[in-house]
Amino acid sequence: MKNIFISLFLLIILFSTIVSAAESPGVKRNTSDNTIQSLMLGLNSDNFGLKTGSAYMLGELKVTDAVIPLMRMMRNDESEQARIVAALALYKLGTPMSIHALFQAARFDDNKRVRKMCSGFYLNYISKHKVTEI
Repeated sequence: MKNIFISLFLLIILFSTIVSAAESPGVKRNTSDNTIQSLMLGLNSDNFGLKTGSAYMLGELKVTDAVIPLMRMMRNDESEQARIVAALALYKLGTPMSIHALFQAARFDDNKRVRKMCSGFYLNYISKHKVTEI
């Protein structure tokens, strides 16, 4: 019985910590420069998980300084999965340069799957933002 109360107490503390850490929509995240530098370095890793995880997080955190490295990853990486993750991150960034890169990849990438995904990201972006041309 004592273990149940302790477990319940710890669960309540954990839940309250998670709820208090959650951010409201539109609130700017307080991400340290070290975190961003680590993620940027992760893009150049030979470890597939680290590279794609870093790309994804840079998109989630909307780090616009990552547009050029993500474009390079989307254009040059050998793995189609890594190129798609880079495209997703570029879509999430939503800058004119990143959206244009998606448009170009949708037209010219060597891989059909990458072209299809980039096309989907691009079309989703323009339908949400009512963009008529780049």
